[in-house]
Amino acid sequence: MTGYGRGEAVLHDRTITVEVRAVNNRYLDCAVKIPRLYVFAEEAIKAQVQSQVGRGKVDVFVTIDATAADKVAVTLNRPVADGYYAALTQMRETYDLAEPVSLSLLSRFPDVFLVEKEQGDADVIAGDILQVLSQALTDFNAMRAREGAKLADDVRAKAGTIASLVTQVEQRSPETVAAYREKLRQRMEEVLENTQIDESRILTEAALFADKVAVDEETVRLRSHLAQLEEMLQAEGPIGRKLDFLIQEFNREANTIGSKCSDVALSRVVVDLKGEIEKIREQVQNIE
Repeated sequence: MTGYGRGEAVLHDRTITVEVRAVNNRYLDCAVKIPRLYVFAEEAIKAQVQSQVGRGKVDVFVTIDATAADKVAVTLNRPVADGYYAALTQMRETYDLAEPVSLSLLSRFPDVFLVEKEQGDADVIAGDILQVLSQALTDFNAMRAREGAKLADDVRAKAGTIASLVTQVEQRSPETVAAYREKLRQRMEEVLENTQIDESRILTEAALFADKVAVDEETVRLRSHLAQLEEMLQAEGPIGRKLDFLIQEFNREANTIGSKCSDVALSRVVVDLKGEIEKIREQVQNIE
């Protein structure tokens, strides 16, 4: 399911912004974009996403403005300073110069001082990032819940169409047996002409045909699957993979009905039935 969430907070003098975006995907695929200075928090971010998101291609974008939290340490680079001092002293003696080697002169040379940015506590920073991520995921999941409700309504509508088509199959199936019996009678009359027709033979052949094309078991299972579908849509938590499996069962029953039917009108109903099942299958790919 697609979704977007954003969180922002100022924690320990750092402005942390986290954005979570997702598009449909059969499995969970999480990628984290974070400044290199804070990559130590990447695995913890992925773990938190995994605990709240079941499937989807999820991108997490983390930006951190640590200007206010920056602390700079300035230290003397003693080996470099000693080198400059020795070289200047040698120059003064070589050229018989009276001017002393002053502090102001020595401090002007590059790399005499080391300027380093102090690193903060990694655990504290990671905890702050996860706190803001939690805000973003709350927003993200709220959006996905709204989308999920719309998807559920759409699936229910298609399930209603399937139920109607199953009813048509149940009504049409006995008619095909009656039509077969009548067609069989006509053929026997044409072949035998004036000879008396054996009614028991017609009944036997019709019974065999009826057993061959009976779809009662399949329609009963389809109605059971429809009931299961509604239960899943009402359930809490991820249901996408369960729905995947259930739709496979829908297809199996529809294919069996299609293989049994020999009636043109019933074949058209089965085609429509398969079409609606396929529409649900496509939607299920978007459901977590």
